[in-house]
Amino acid sequence: MRLKFIKPQEPVLALKPPVSNGWLCEIKDDGCCTQIIFDWAGALTFTRMGIDRLKRHRPVVTAAEQLKAKSFIPGGEMIARPGGRPNFHAMYSRMAWNAELLAFVAFDILHKSGEDLRWRPAVERKAILRELIQPAEGIVQCSQHVEGGVEIYEAADRMSLKGIVSKRKVTPYRSGAKDAVWLKCWDIDFELIGIKRQPGEWTERLFARHVKNVGKAVIAKTDAIKNWLWT
Repeated sequence: MRLKFIKPQEPVLALKPPVSNGWLCEIKDDGCCTQIIFDWAGALTFTRMGIDRLKRHRPVVTAAEQLKAKSFIPGGEMIARPGGRPNFHAMYSRMAWNAELLAFVAFDILHKSGEDLRWRPAVERKAILRELIQPAEGIVQCSQHVEGGVEIYEAADRMSLKGIVSKRKVTPYRSGAKDAVWLKCWDIDFELIGIKRQPGEWTERLFARHVKNVGKAVIAKTDAIKNWLWT
C-alpha cells in the first residue's frame, strides 16, 4: 500500500517573533506549500490541499527520488528563485514553462523509512531532515533555522523577505492543527490604496508598500467592517 497525503499543520499569525530559545525559527520562503511522498512506487507531490502536482514538479520529483531512504514524506515549499530570491509569482511561470528552474525547500519531515515521525519533537524531526537532505543546496534543499526569532526576523526585514516561521522545539507534528505552537511573523505594514467591487465577485482590498503595488486580498470580515472600508 502506498503512503498517503498528510494534511499539513499550519502556523498562526503573530505580530512579534518569540524571544526565548525554546523555538526553532526559519525564513518563510515566498512559495507554495508542498508535500513530497516517496515510497516503493516512486515520488508524488501534493499542494497544501492535497492536489497532485507531479506533472508540474517533475524535475524536483526526479531529484527527490535520488535521496537515500526507502521512503519519506517531507513538508516544505516549492519556490522559484529569479535573481537568487524566492518569488511567488515567478513560481507559477516556472511550473508552466520552465519547471526545471523550480526548487523544493523542506522544513519538516513526517515519515522516513517506515517510521511515522510525527510524534517526535520538532527539533528531532529537523535533525532527521538534515541527515536526509545533504548538502542543503540544489533543487532539493533543507531550510536552515536558528533558536530565538528576533534577530532572524530583523534580518529578514532588512532583506525585504516575506518573514519567518517559528516552531516550539518540543512539540510533535499535529496534522491539520492550527495553533500557537507554530507562529508566522512577517511585515504586514501595507497601505490600503483601494477597494475593488464587482457584482457577483469577492470584494478585494488593494495594497501598496513603499508606493509600489503589492497585490490584493479578499475581504473576509464582518459586514460592519466591509461597510466601513468602502464608506
